[in-house]
Amino acid sequence: MPRDSLFVCQNCGATHPRWSGRCDACGEWNTIREEAPVSEGPGKRPTRGRGIDLTDLASSDPEPPRTNAGVEELDRVLGGGLVQASAILVGGDPGIGKSTLLLQASARFARQGLKVVYISGEESRGQVQMRARRLGLTESPVKLAAATNLSDILATLEAETPDLAVIDSIQTMWSDQSDSAPGSVSQVRAAAHELTSFAKRRGMAVVMVGHVTKEGAIAGPRVVEHMVDCVLYFEGDRGGAFRILRAHKNRFGPADEIGVFEMTGKGLVEVRNPSALFLEGRGTPAPGSAVYPGIEGTRPILTEIQALVAPAPPGGARRSVTGLDSSRLSMILAVLDARAGLSFAGLDVYLNVAGGLRIQDPAADLAIAAALVSAREGEALPADCVIFGEISLSGALRSVPQTENRLKEAVKLGFSSALLPPRPRRAGGGAGLELKELDDVPTFVSRTFTLPGGSGPASEKD
Repeated sequence: MPRDSLFVCQNCGATHPRWSGRCDACGEWNTIREEAPVSEGPGKRPTRGRGIDLTDLASSDPEPPRTNAGVEELDRVLGGGLVQASAILVGGDPGIGKSTLLLQASARFARQGLKVVYISGEESRGQVQMRARRLGLTESPVKLAAATNLSDILATLEAETPDLAVIDSIQTMWSDQSDSAPGSVSQVRAAAHELTSFAKRRGMAVVMVGHVTKEGAIAGPRVVEHMVDCVLYFEGDRGGAFRILRAHKNRFGPADEIGVFEMTGKGLVEVRNPSALFLEGRGTPAPGSAVYPGIEGTRPILTEIQALVAPAPPGGARRSVTGLDSSRLSMILAVLDARAGLSFAGLDVYLNVAGGLRIQDPAADLAIAAALVSAREGEALPADCVIFGEISLSGALRSVPQTENRLKEAVKLGFSSALLPPRPRRAGGGAGLELKELDDVPTFVSRTFTLPGGSGPASEKD
């Protein structure tokens, strides 16, 4: 007797006993679809297995070997290169450059002697070959196929035994073990599980491309991200030239590491010095601009935080944020109002991180506050100064990790001063910089800007 059908949310993967218009797990509407269960097979009783091999924790099994792609930015994000018997998930907006990057990386790996298979479920072989000609990769010994049937793909990989297989994309794969449509939660989950298990058994690396939802997460259930070893996101503005590859999960290296690329007519070109790139074209100092020395993974990166403050029309002020958390902006505006007497009521506030970088580090708080006050008062900050520090709700400035690395990167790019929270007595770094250590937000505002009411905490500006 067949089992009852399942009702599965296509957004979060939650199962429901019956159909409803709204998913109780994620709150999305009209995302629940009926899916047939996976077949239990001919046997109803559990079979007796052969057992598994157990090993002591102290045994000295060799680490899996790595292979460098020859693309320094990609190797950095992967944690030092491609690991055998690993599964990697790459997500990003449509047209951001996922297929271009993986085709270029496949060609680099193949030129080093690895056997590489590139399987496209979205394009024909002719379309992939056309892109390869544009990128100048037609001489690379990469095996190419266009297929979506998972059974056929696994049979081909079993026969070819490649070192690396690229699946573009996981949402187009379908398994005959499930009656659901391709792209559904059960199909995506089944395809990811089969490919990951195959990679572990055969000792090859599998790279799967995943589409993203409107919220920016990889489509399908979160369990797909838990199955794989690495989850990489491709970020950036499609209209811009720069792309950022960020590691959100990595079992073989540091998470939150980033690689920076530039999109050109010949494909993606790695950027060796991202700080110089993000600060390019700053020109004459203008109000609302502050330079922030951040840390992305293990790499210090300087970027520009830009703010614009303008009178708001009657009916409410706007708050627009790009590259930062909007709730963080609200908190900093509240601290500036309550602790420093600077009100932004009745003012539109626009905040942006130059170059398409996304910042989540609380160390950017002081740079954000500096850009906001600078834009509000129409007073430019010094062009040779970097600013960083975490702001607490009391208005105090708190020290942040890796201060020494941030200061060294500032010195390397020619900056001569820094505004920062108090450091421990034995803290190093900062040689060649004039360090201005500040205790709280009111002290920062009064010592940095010329405000109405004298040198004390600022009075509200009309």
